[in-house]
Amino acid sequence: MTTLQRRATASQNTWLSRLNKQFPDLIPPFIAIAIFLLAWQLFSWTPGATLPGPIQVIKDTWILILYPFYDKGGTDKGLFWQILASLQRVAISYSLAAIVGIALGILIGTNKMMSKALDPIFQLLRTVPPLAWVPISLAALRQNEPAALFVIFITAIWPILINTAVGVKQIPQDYNNVAKVLQLSRKEYFFNILIPAALPYIFTGLRIAIGLAWLAIIAAEIVMSGIVGIGFFIWEAYQNNAVSEVILALIYIGVVGLLLDKAMAWIETRILPEGQK
Repeated sequence: MTTLQRRATASQNTWLSRLNKQFPDLIPPFIAIAIFLLAWQLFSWTPGATLPGPIQVIKDTWILILYPFYDKGGTDKGLFWQILASLQRVAISYSLAAIVGIALGILIGTNKMMSKALDPIFQLLRTVPPLAWVPISLAALRQNEPAALFVIFITAIWPILINTAVGVKQIPQDYNNVAKVLQLSRKEYFFNILIPAALPYIFTGLRIAIGLAWLAIIAAEIVMSGIVGIGFFIWEAYQNNAVSEVILALIYIGVVGLLLDKAMAWIETRILPEGQK
C-alpha cells in the first residue's frame, strides 16, 4: 500500500469514527424534526386550516428551492441572492457594532465616571425595539440602504457594549495588583491582562449580537421597500398571498441564523484559551 493510500484510509477511518461518535447526538434532533413536520402536516389537513403543510409548501416553492441563483434584475432574484444581500448588510453593520461596542465597553469598564454618565443613556436606548428605529433612521438618512445598516448597528451594539463593560469590571483585583508590581505599561496591561480576562464576556456579547443583527435586518427590510433582501422577499410574498414562499423564507432565515451562531461559537473555541471556554 502506498503512502497516499494509507493517508486516504486513515482520513476515512477518522471521518467514520467522528460520525459514529456524533451519531447518537444526531438522532434526537432528527426525531424531533420528524415529529414537528408530521404534526404540522396533520394540522394543515384539519378543516378550516389556512396554513399550508410541508408537502404543499414544497409543491408551491419547488422552483425557488431548485433555482436559488436566478437573477431577473431588480428585486426579482433567487433566495440565494436575497439572503446574500441581507448577510452583506449584517456583516457591515455587525463589524462596525463590534468595533464601537468593544471600544465603548472598555472605556466604560475602566472609567467609573464615564460609566455613571453613560449607563442611563445606554440602558434607555437598548430597550428600543429594532422596528422603532426604522422611521427615525429613514427620517435622518433619507435612503433605505443606510437606514437598514443603522438599524442593524443600533440593535447589535448593546449586548457587545454591555458584556464587554461587565467583563472589564470583573477583572480580578489580583491581576491589577500584579500589573502594578510589574509596572506594566498601558499597552502591556491592555493586551496581556485586560483583553484576555474580558474575552469570554466579549464573545458572549458577540454571539448574542449576531442573532439580534440577523433579526434586525429582517425587520428593517420588511418595512423598507425596493431593496433586495430576504426581509423584503417575505413582505412581497405576503402581499401576493404566497404563504408557502413566506414559510420557505422563514425556514431559510432560521437555518442561516443557526449557522451564524455556530460559526461564532467555532471562532470562540479557536480564540479563547482552553481554561476560559
